[in-house]
Amino acid sequence: MNIAECIDHTVLKPTTTISEIERLCSEAVQYGFPAVCIPPPFVKRVATILAPTSVKIATVTGFPFGYSVTEAKVAETILAVVDGAHEIDMVINLIALRQNDWAYIQKEVSLLREVCHNKGRLLKVIIESGILSDEEIIRCCEKLGGLGIDYMKTSTGYAEKGASLEAVHLMKKHLPESVKIKASGGIRDYAFAKALVDAGASRLGCSASVAIVTGAPDHQLANY
Repeated sequence: MNIAECIDHTVLKPTTTISEIERLCSEAVQYGFPAVCIPPPFVKRVATILAPTSVKIATVTGFPFGYSVTEAKVAETILAVVDGAHEIDMVINLIALRQNDWAYIQKEVSLLREVCHNKGRLLKVIIESGILSDEEIIRCCEKLGGLGIDYMKTSTGYAEKGASLEAVHLMKKHLPESVKIKASGGIRDYAFAKALVDAGASRLGCSASVAIVTGAPDHQLANY
């Protein structure tokens, strides 16, 4: 398998320009990345740019801190779907997590899953694993893994720590087989990207995607 096929080619910084977005789309087509992950204001434009291709559009909800009220996250998600997003990466409410309010988190995730699945879209739930304890990561898997989500995602890339092999191993062990894993945050080279896939991640959120792919040994790039 070509590792490029695991990568969501990503730019989410708040100063992103349309020229950067256009380059991101061009690179996704050139290198065979299955999706781009972009800020919500660019979704409608990118839907036009990528219409002739098979590249999917992912965008974010409640990003990057997760503490938007549920109604705002639902509205963001609906608009993203209307604009042409195929996949939604939403951040859970970490305030609720630290208060052990799992009923709130489960209700919010379930509402967004319903919005996404009713329109044939995928939902990825970001738990920000780098700032959670192992016990909290396991709890996320136990409480959210059975809600019909498509992916659990490690990180936004904005916390002090991003993806780790340890977090991916924990998620792989405690999530149902139906829930895939997306690792993101701090993935800058082929060796780490490959290690995360080997640990159980099936998608990678990367802004250094081109460097990762071009830095792969030729035989591994062709056959991974």
